[in-house]
Amino acid sequence: MASERIIYRAHALQRMFDRGIGADDVRDVIANGETIEDYPKDFPYLSRLMLGWSGSRPIHVVAATHTTTGETIIITVYEPDPQQWSADMRTRIQP
Repeated sequence: MASERIIYRAHALQRMFDRGIGADDVRDVIANGETIEDYPKDFPYLSRLMLGWSGSRPIHVVAATHTTTGETIIITVYEPDPQQWSADMRTRIQP
């Protein structure tokens, strides 16, 4: 993790609430998960899609790092749809 400080966008907080994903789950994904996609063209900060697990439940976190402060900004959080992702939840299934 680039920083100990995590900033949650309102959208991320709403999605976490809707989906029953806690802040501890998100922190664990950021600290121990793996980046499965990079979004180098995102603005104002480069972002990435990370995969982690809460027990047997896969969790995807889209996060960015503030280039000046090093803060991690959580953009959205969700449980990946198995119909849209490979069995290991690392690769998108192309339609």
